[in-house]
Amino acid sequence: MKRPSPTTRLLQIAGLGSLLLLGACGKNETPPPAAPPATGSAAAPASVAAAATTPARPGTAMAVAAPAITGTSAAVAPAQAASTAPPFAFGKLTLGDAVNAGHEVTRVADHFASDDKTLYASVATVGSSSGATLNARWSYLEGGGQLVSNISQSVATDGPAITTFKVQNPDLWPEGKYKVEISIDGKAVASQDFSIGKR
Repeated sequence: MKRPSPTTRLLQIAGLGSLLLLGACGKNETPPPAAPPATGSAAAPASVAAAATTPARPGTAMAVAAPAITGTSAAVAPAQAASTAPPFAFGKLTLGDAVNAGHEVTRVADHFASDDKTLYASVATVGSSSGATLNARWSYLEGGGQLVSNISQSVATDGPAITTFKVQNPDLWPEGKYKVEISIDGKAVASQDFSIGKR
């Protein structure tokens, strides 16, 4: 049996290393589904935008370890780390009309003007996840609970993170009471009422 040349062996090892590195990246975001059309009153807005996720603090971004070419330590270490990692859980919900580069709400509010074009719901989470689904459901309560937006975002993180959902209306928002409800993998974890009208 012919032994592979050193060059062939080196290419095989590099290829294996690339596959392991790609497998270790873990970030798996799927685009949010299109919002279903609103029913009921034509006054309710229907324009929505995607959600975005970012680590909560510098240094908490998912670390990608260089794969080991030989031995079994690379296969054993992640399994041990995953068993000690805290579970993914809800931390805090914040509403506002502006966010910073880290997707955190910078102007917290529970009352907005009719001409505020974009509203944000910033959801802080803790723990690790390889792909939990966060969902934000926005409703116009004056319209009998009429759906304004229903956006989902897949979140892969190994520590605290911020996921921000936003809704936009190029026209004036109908005045009245609204609610945003947050769920993780289909389980409700938080909700907040807010109002839109004159300042």
